[in-house]
Amino acid sequence: MATVGVLALQGGFAEHLSCLRKAAAHLSARPQPPSSPIHAPGHFDFIEVRTPGQLATCDGLVIPGGESTTLSLVAEQSGLLEPLRQFVKVDKKPTWGTCAGLIFLCEEASATKRGGQALIGGLYVKVHRNHFGRQKESFVTDLDLPFLSQGHEGGGVKAAPSPFPAVFIRAPVVDHILADDKNEDAEKSPKGKVEVLAILPGRHVSNQKAAGAAAPTASAQGSHTTPAEGAGDIVALRQGNVFGTSFHPELTDDIRIHVWWLEQMTMRPHP
Repeated sequence: MATVGVLALQGGFAEHLSCLRKAAAHLSARPQPPSSPIHAPGHFDFIEVRTPGQLATCDGLVIPGGESTTLSLVAEQSGLLEPLRQFVKVDKKPTWGTCAGLIFLCEEASATKRGGQALIGGLYVKVHRNHFGRQKESFVTDLDLPFLSQGHEGGGVKAAPSPFPAVFIRAPVVDHILADDKNEDAEKSPKGKVEVLAILPGRHVSNQKAAGAAAPTASAQGSHTTPAEGAGDIVALRQGNVFGTSFHPELTDDIRIHVWWLEQMTMRPHP
């Protein structure tokens, strides 16, 4: 049994828990793959995390969207900041951040409030907060997510997935992948290379490095290609045990990303 926590200090933790439970039910109803993973799909326990003790019981963690400065302050006041850094950067347990959670998991952030904010880190990138503007400028768009073709089902790489209904609310984007010299030498990096998993093209284009970063990438679980349609904004990425999305999958009825993330956990050895 794998325990997955959702950081429940602020933001959309209840929505993530609901999606995770639906995703686990989907996995448990699916035939087992020939190679038995460490955590059998569907065998998960989901908890809300508000204390270091609760975090210590977790094998994986989701950090939801909300207000990133508030999230940082409450985590610090709750004595969770250092345990979270230990969980993500030292113990290297699977962690997924959405929107504010993505900001919290980056090494650097721009457009922060005066005095800055404490970050967990783990993704060797710089993120730009509130990139798309105020709440009234939120939007939903169909987004191509080729990484969803990875998985056990069908014995490996699946057919190209249909677009995902991505909800962007005061969303961040990745401005810059830090220390490209380290990124190019992934074998020597303890965290590995930053994988750009999705680009939002044609809207508020600001990141000229995105097109170059959106090259074919491969992982131990299979290969996938992120479309490179000129410059665009990086809105989903992974580095080692850390996964981040700018948008809010938990605010849709589409559980494919939650299924994919739990499935990735089944492919990792249990510490």
